[in-house]
Amino acid sequence: MVGGGIYIALGVVIEASGQWAWLSFLIAGLAAVLTAHSYAALTNRFQASGGVFDFLEEIDRKGWAGSLSWLLLLGYTLTISVYSYAFGNYVAHAFGGGPITIRVLVAGVMGGMIALNLAGAGKLTAVETVIVSVNLLILLALAGIGIWHWSPDQLSAGIAPKSLPAAWLGAAAIFVSYEGFQLLTYEYGEMKNPRNWFLPVLVSSAVFVVFVYVAVTLGATMISGAATMIERKDVALSVAAREAVGTPGLVAMTVAAAFATSAAINSTLFSTAKLTGRVADDGELPDGFGHRNGQGIPGRAVCLIGTIAAALAMLGSLSSLVEAASLVFIATFAVVNFIAARQLDGRSWPAWSGAALSTLIGVVLVYRLLNKHPWSLAMILALVVGIIFIRPKALAKCQ
Repeated sequence: MVGGGIYIALGVVIEASGQWAWLSFLIAGLAAVLTAHSYAALTNRFQASGGVFDFLEEIDRKGWAGSLSWLLLLGYTLTISVYSYAFGNYVAHAFGGGPITIRVLVAGVMGGMIALNLAGAGKLTAVETVIVSVNLLILLALAGIGIWHWSPDQLSAGIAPKSLPAAWLGAAAIFVSYEGFQLLTYEYGEMKNPRNWFLPVLVSSAVFVVFVYVAVTLGATMISGAATMIERKDVALSVAAREAVGTPGLVAMTVAAAFATSAAINSTLFSTAKLTGRVADDGELPDGFGHRNGQGIPGRAVCLIGTIAAALAMLGSLSSLVEAASLVFIATFAVVNFIAARQLDGRSWPAWSGAALSTLIGVVLVYRLLNKHPWSLAMILALVVGIIFIRPKALAKCQ
């Protein structure tokens, strides 16, 4: 979860919620923690590695499973584009590069990740563990410096203060920062005795991420001020790190951002391609998407997802990408929580709470998109209609 979300979401959230940005991360984080509980409990119950796709199939909703899986694949593709966007901007910023440099970097990192996945090295667990650990240390150091010099006035410096309800607008815009725990459910079948530890580990990890995001939001904003975070939202954390400790801070944050976002791209591309193959095997995608190369990798899915993500990163704006992806994951969170509430006898209160909170945040995000990015909302709604009504006919012709 900390692989890339905080690097691209912080400025977007401050722009939406002002001095209440930390509360936005807390609200969205609570929904993520409750949903992580539902995901883990359902995965243990069904002993399945397909996430919400398998959950829906297990309750005899195969048509729904196919439709939601297509929507979820769209969400992951948008997420990969956001991570590659962040990679290009943070690295280019360190070297004074402009738009062309950013596009070259986006193309380079996506090309590299596609090649890595096609070669069968898409999941480098030990390497990712080191990257995430260093990334966390750098982020927490930045948070610690900012909070040590406690200055609440910086949370609204240079901007008009927002009212408390604005925290909900910020929460609605950042679900893309909390989606990473879903990817672990796709690895469930390869874990050792997961039933004994999967739920407490997934939930406690989500809680820790909420703590990190709230601390970084407070610390970084207290260093640079709200107006700077918004103005430089594409590279907000690098700006804060440079103001905190000078060039060494810029270098450290650039390294952290580059490795964290590239690892997030790699991991998400790997898991998304794996899910694509799983969905295709069940006949909910054209057979070609399930084709495996000599390394057992759904190669066509890797190439298509990576190419679309790179194109979106080069053409789209940060805010619209973040919020469009967030809408997909809010919908998924709500569905999973509703399933859990019906399936988990005696342990349904977290699921009902997660379903209610996710639905409320989803309504707020639709309202925000309608006012700020109506074309993004129209695109998502058009895709949803196409997936629900056109997908079955298209699949029938392919088979």
